[in-house]
Amino acid sequence: MKRIVPVLVVVACIFALWYAGSFLMNRAWVMDQAARAGTEPGFSEVLRDTMNQDRAKLPAPHQVAAELYDGILDKKVTSKRSLVYHGFITFQATMAGFALGIVAGVALAVAIVLSRVADRTLMPWAIISQTIPVVALAPMIVVLTNAMGAGSLMVPKAIIAGYLSFFPVLVSMVAGLRSPDRMQLDLLRTYGASPRQVFWKLRMPASLPYFFASLKIAVAASLVGAIVGELPTGAIAGLGARMLIGSQFGNPMIMWSALFAAAILAAGLIWIVGGIEKLANRMMGGQRA
Repeated sequence: MKRIVPVLVVVACIFALWYAGSFLMNRAWVMDQAARAGTEPGFSEVLRDTMNQDRAKLPAPHQVAAELYDGILDKKVTSKRSLVYHGFITFQATMAGFALGIVAGVALAVAIVLSRVADRTLMPWAIISQTIPVVALAPMIVVLTNAMGAGSLMVPKAIIAGYLSFFPVLVSMVAGLRSPDRMQLDLLRTYGASPRQVFWKLRMPASLPYFFASLKIAVAASLVGAIVGELPTGAIAGLGARMLIGSQFGNPMIMWSALFAAAILAAGLIWIVGGIEKLANRMMGGQRA
């Protein structure tokens, strides 16, 4: 109970600020309509109208919740207006990019830790790669994949998602593989352990906490990459495409519901990664989190 109360207080403050922002941002339209009609509405009337506008600048929380309910539970999952349908399209690209990011991040981390040449050459370029805005890089990736004959929209989205997700894995794995201290390394060498045995029996187990911590960041970054990748690809399905459609047709409800659907998907993916981490920790005899 002591843990829940602070969370509820923060959530209540967020909702209070959200409702206040909805009132202030949507009030101008209500007053403008009243001025054209030659009337002067009271506070209760203004409050009611600002909380129920169809194309509000800032939809109220209950409007977004209703749109979410409609898009998730009231629509068939095969419907093109279902957020479950669009979420699954984005989920597929997210998982493909996530897997690509893990493979690239772990492979580069191993090379950097085991090779001084790779450390001096690969790590600087990995850092520089993260200074390139993904919004500028995404159209280039789309053009290149199309030129190479990649017919599926999944390919550029997966590459963009992998681009955003590999760096957290790389940095954390490098730190984890280098976490054993000199005394531990000297002890294994005293027992005659080969470099391969040192790597598999000491460095890899020591890197697992770092690895799982990075996965929680990487899976969220992969989801962002998949959503961003849907914008320049001309995709008509996916949460990113849904946000773009809402923007093009001036319907903020579509944008906000897709945004919150993406947040729910991200929370679910992070929760799954956390569950896998606890399971792996238990199998290796570690303490339960």
